[in-house]
Amino acid sequence: MPIEDLARDDVVTASSDTLVPALASLMEEEAVGSVVIVDGEAPVGIVTDRDLAVRVLTDGAHPGERTAEDVMTDDLATAEVGVGFYQAAELMAEHGVRRLPVCEGDTLVGIVTADDLTELLADEHQQFASVVQAQRPAY
Repeated sequence: MPIEDLARDDVVTASSDTLVPALASLMEEEAVGSVVIVDGEAPVGIVTDRDLAVRVLTDGAHPGERTAEDVMTDDLATAEVGVGFYQAAELMAEHGVRRLPVCEGDTLVGIVTADDLTELLADEHQQFASVVQAQRPAY
């Protein structure tokens, strides 16, 4: 399955000069654990809820003075739209990430998360279990 079929296209984004409190509010309002930081339509980083906890609270700086650029991961792992499900999972494992922005060239078009992949696998297992249950003898 191409990752573009699984990726969500309603990616929550912000610019690199967005203040940390605004990022946290955006995550809460949108019920997400990350915000992709963009320059125009190109992803340049990502800020996760864990980044806010680890990079903001541990250094003693005032959160209201910090921007996305100060706390984002800028070594961003991304996937192209044509990448398959297994390749996306391999990219996540290789880069140690749970969220993978999906791009078409330099343009952000979606995001896929480890939770999305897990849900897909669970659905596939359920379908397989239904086949097995339908074909086994009654006990």
